Amino acid sequence: MSFRSLMLHVSYRLRYPGRALVNAERAARGMAPVMVLAYHRIADDAATPWTQSTASFANQIRWLKRHFDLVSLAEAQRRIHSGRNHRAAASVTFDDGYADNCRAAIPLLIREGIPCTYFVASGAVLEGVPFYHDAHVGKRLALNTPDEIREMAAAGIEIGNHSQTHLDLGQVHDLDTLYREVVTSGEELSNLTGKPVRYFAFPFGHPPNMNAEVFRLAREHGYLGVCSAYGGYNFPGDDAFHLQRIMADDELIRLKNWMTVDPRKLAGIKRFEYGDAEWSAAAGAST
Repeated sequence: MSFRSLMLHVSYRLRYPGRALVNAERAARGMAPVMVLAYHRIADDAATPWTQSTASFANQIRWLKRHFDLVSLAEAQRRIHSGRNHRAAASVTFDDGYADNCRAAIPLLIREGIPCTYFVASGAVLEGVPFYHDAHVGKRLALNTPDEIREMAAAGIEIGNHSQTHLDLGQVHDLDTLYREVVTSGEELSNLTGKPVRYFAFPFGHPPNMNAEVFRLAREHGYLGVCSAYGGYNFPGDDAFHLQRIMADDELIRLKNWMTVDPRKLAGIKRFEYGDAEWSAAAGAST
């Protein structure tokens, strides 16, 4: 165990009793958080920093099942928009579309009946285009095939849109490009699965990578929600159209620190603002 991990364990044990009291009080008031986790690739080769081991993933799912209602994104939105939630909830999502996820992670979720939204970059799946972020670290990792995406959709995994080419959309201002990345890519995935694509997740997902125009396009073209990935907690009464996600980590202790609502993280996260309050409320009302 590294020194940093040891300190996280110590901090968690010291702070957990206080957090538990605060969380119990929130739940009693109907203000329990609704959290969304983002995973990328589950495999045992430690190929990239965004690869998590199968054992770690299974341990995290076991821990999450004991402490949270594991819900779909639609149910997460319902709880947020209703303004009342009496038990902490979590929703599992994946980004990108790596073939290794079909070996252990997705079968585990299907066996356990755990809802999952699987965000796919359509170009990677339909054309086999490798991700720049993999090539940048000298890796060429297998991507999901169209057949795998169809099989997951048929098994109840919700397929979401993660853009067409995994662009940093925060740096894109050309409307035609944004349309392809948000609307056309969703149509491609819908044609592939025969099912509507209801959610969009920003590539990279931090505020500099986000774009208010994407929210507008998503809303106008029938998406039910848009996901970021810069860390963040969703509470009842928040904007249900913009779902803030927490990036999963290979270490269970880091997940525990996030999911038990670390007050230092809560105080330091500023929600990305993409439109006026009236628009945000209308978006939430559609879920």
